[in-house]
Amino acid sequence: MQGRLVPPEGDRIQAFPRERWLDEFALGHLAGIAAIEWIFDQYGRDVNPLSSDVGIALVRDRIAQTGVRVDSLVADYFMDFPFVSANVREERERRQTLAWLLGQCRRLGMSRVVLPFVDASAMRSPRDEDVVSSVLTEALPVAESQQVEVHLETDLGPAAFARLLDRIDHPWLKVNYDSGNSASLGYRIRDEFDAYGTRIGSVHIKDRVYGGTTVPLGTGSVDFNSLFEGLDRLGYDGDLILQVARGAAGDEVQWARSNAAFVRAFVTGLATD
Repeated sequence: MQGRLVPPEGDRIQAFPRERWLDEFALGHLAGIAAIEWIFDQYGRDVNPLSSDVGIALVRDRIAQTGVRVDSLVADYFMDFPFVSANVREERERRQTLAWLLGQCRRLGMSRVVLPFVDASAMRSPRDEDVVSSVLTEALPVAESQQVEVHLETDLGPAAFARLLDRIDHPWLKVNYDSGNSASLGYRIRDEFDAYGTRIGSVHIKDRVYGGTTVPLGTGSVDFNSLFEGLDRLGYDGDLILQVARGAAGDEVQWARSNAAFVRAFVTGLATD
């Protein structure tokens, strides 16, 4: 997850690292990280290289130099400017931004955009779900034309999320499963995977306390054995993105190595069973 390989800027736990985004490629290589999930948000929009030809060329060059890929993007911009609270003009502008973003991701070779509908952008009513359904119905043909999947991250319960997916049924629409968010809400992994597991296209690895905040991996409410066993049963072979609690500032590379080792231990254990 972009920003986790350099110290935080101000009090932002997760944000586009305006000052040191270029450094993350070399640091990711040192940490043994295969790819970085890019962030597009309002905080970094004016300097995000995704917004310009020169910036995209610079990112491609850094990928070639380090071998650290950029396969995906999390569109936190729509946490700052949610679809669900927009008036008609704002919603139109945000739809245009999403279409533009899908095109820019294609130019950089990304395979997916994660759209977060949690916290300020969460769906709280049938009307909100109507809005999201309409937005996605318009965006998904664009996504397909750009060959960029749209992955939904929501705080909906298993049955409600499955109903939404059935409503917008489209091959380029997938689920982004966030282990920490689900644990904090008290959802059972088996219930979630039974409801929509075959639609999971990407996974955010995180630990949170039930009803509380993000904590270091293995110290919260996530049942990691059930998580990885469930993913194995589903035949999931996609990315595992570390969206973990931050460690001590200045120790980001070692913290990334430690968290990656935590995850690899589960994956290796499944492979040797």
